[in-house]
Amino acid sequence: MLYIVKYSGPFGFIKPWTAVRDSETYSQQFLTPSIIAGIERKLFPKTLSSDFNICKIKRHRLTYQQIAQQQEQTQPRGWNAKGTVQNRSYERPYAILIRGVMVNPVLYLAFENREDAEHAATQHICLARNEDILYPDQEVLEVTEKEFENNDELFYGFELMLEKNEKSFMVGYNRMNNNQPMYGWLKIVGNPVKNEFK
Repeated sequence: MLYIVKYSGPFGFIKPWTAVRDSETYSQQFLTPSIIAGIERKLFPKTLSSDFNICKIKRHRLTYQQIAQQQEQTQPRGWNAKGTVQNRSYERPYAILIRGVMVNPVLYLAFENREDAEHAATQHICLARNEDILYPDQEVLEVTEKEFENNDELFYGFELMLEKNEKSFMVGYNRMNNNQPMYGWLKIVGNPVKNEFK
């Protein structure tokens, strides 16, 4: 059996695993292993001292309504010096970044035991940035793994399967393990992007 907690919120952003700050940056459609590990450590602080392994979150599924372009003002970390030695000034120029943010994201987290799911259902999470908060439904759903796998009416969306096979692609580097490449393949259940949410 799996115990499912549903999280939702008005916005969510998942930065690309390369973290490139181009003029346009769109949300990924999947959670990387490091994001799942980060969510797990936020929900269960006792796992902070463990290795990078993901212990409590067994499966997940992410969907959203659309991606909206939002402008964000940024500044570089360094300062630029201008003027002469006697008349010197320093400045940090501004830039505009167009960020593709998910509208109405819904995330299902699946746990192997009810106690972990009930504990998770009392806390909020962030997909990548603190200002994009998702709140839990209080109800914990109890389903079989087969139903979670195949019910495309209830559990539609994107899920990154953390394994390496012929369908896999690189999804980042594991800083906890000598920057070893991490691989996964994208499982798509049902119509992963919905226009209406209930």
